[in-house]
Amino acid sequence: MKHFILSFASLMLGSFIYAQDSTSTAFVANPEDTLEYERFIEVVENSLFKYYEETWGKERAYEVIDSLNYEEKDRPSFSDSTYISRLDKLNTTTPIDVASNPEMIRVVKYFASKRRRFTSVCIGRSKLFFPMYEEYLDRYDMPMELKYLSVIESGLRPTVKSRVGAAGLWQFMYRTGRMFGLDNDSYVDERMNPELATDAACRYLKYLYGMYGDWSIALAAYNAGPGNVNKAIRRSGGKMNYWELRPFLPKETQMYVPNLIAMIYMMNYYPEHNIVPAEAKVYQHEVDTVCLSNVVRISYLDSIIGMEEDDFRYLNPTYKTDIIPHTEDPQCITLPLEKIGLFLDNEDSIYNYERVLDSMKLSFVALEKKKRHTVKPDETMAKIAKMYDVTVQDIRGWNGMRTSTIYPGQKLTIMVMERKYIEGTSSSSSSKPSSNTSKPSSTNSKINYTYDGSYKYYTLKNGESLWTVSQKLGIPFGQIQELNKDLDPKRMQPGDKIRIKKV
Repeated sequence: MKHFILSFASLMLGSFIYAQDSTSTAFVANPEDTLEYERFIEVVENSLFKYYEETWGKERAYEVIDSLNYEEKDRPSFSDSTYISRLDKLNTTTPIDVASNPEMIRVVKYFASKRRRFTSVCIGRSKLFFPMYEEYLDRYDMPMELKYLSVIESGLRPTVKSRVGAAGLWQFMYRTGRMFGLDNDSYVDERMNPELATDAACRYLKYLYGMYGDWSIALAAYNAGPGNVNKAIRRSGGKMNYWELRPFLPKETQMYVPNLIAMIYMMNYYPEHNIVPAEAKVYQHEVDTVCLSNVVRISYLDSIIGMEEDDFRYLNPTYKTDIIPHTEDPQCITLPLEKIGLFLDNEDSIYNYERVLDSMKLSFVALEKKKRHTVKPDETMAKIAKMYDVTVQDIRGWNGMRTSTIYPGQKLTIMVMERKYIEGTSSSSSSKPSSNTSKPSSTNSKINYTYDGSYKYYTLKNGESLWTVSQKLGIPFGQIQELNKDLDPKRMQPGDKIRIKKV
């Protein structure tokens, strides 16, 4: 597809250039033509975006719904023979065994009745992930219908975590993720990296298919683990047909493949059921990646390129903290296309943000800002505390809670630090001196730091503590605590040096 797009754009661009001038003068040689050239590029890009939206958008749903004269609230139902016919048709298009037995009809009817909203939302989310899934499935020569497995596993939510610890779009457990090369450290959980996790899922599913030679049994093993599937095969007397093996599988796995088949049905026949896809938050063709050559703080991106943290984390769910680490294999982040140029133009400033502020004679004050956080189903208070770089005790105190028990949908008050940047001031010979020149304002006076090759240090002044320094410098309190955990706060005194940053 990319080759087709490039060829199309090249052909169109070449035709346009020659149409402008039959001489050998290059199209962009004349500065007056620049605006026309940019307009042409904009037309080409808009045409390509329109093509993508038509390919991945809602047009088919509207077309079918209109042709069937459905009203918005209609919930159509069909005869068993219709469901059987549709399932049999799907079965001819995939090596996965799409059965049309009574059990499958029951599951499909349930999804068509009770999973309408879920289907609509997942179709919207699929615009970001399915094009990438299909690329990897094609690379590994695997059935395209396996892309729907991620819908069953995670609802296409890359940050979701199960009660047993499985994480990401493909719900890898920690140990299985490590087996297939997904790192998990203090900064990064690659199980939540959409592309790396998809590659690992393809390799794992291919491995399981190699073991059993049957996609349905391989899928059961993906859910229950090969050990449990092998036990079921022994208990069944060696049966290798999924539907004959199914009664011997763990109870939660018995519905796994039927649920997948029902989802394959819903994602293909949703218009016939009067289901309109939810609007996509972002399409895959609207984003691109850029690889980093140094450490980046996520919170700095808003100030430099206007990328809000929530939007960044939606596209880059891999990172656990505010820091994107510098690694041997560079970290690559996903950004909207319109932010890529801004990032590249300001790359040095992003890597050296604090130095840039100093050079601009800017300073800042740290302000507390109240934020309302809605608890999600997979969140604990510890996870929320880590997200905002605060402590569990802080959250309990802000919300008047005696325990750490929370529930989905609960609203929590979080006090977050926000930096307010101000222009630095300096006295001049013409300025009027302060009435108290012996005590200059700490906000406006220059702060002198010291270094020892490993850390950046701040010298405590009278009445200062780790907390007041974190407020003054706009550094998360938890970070200063961690850097100075060997210090006794009760014994700290003016003149002591505290670590504020690793260098």
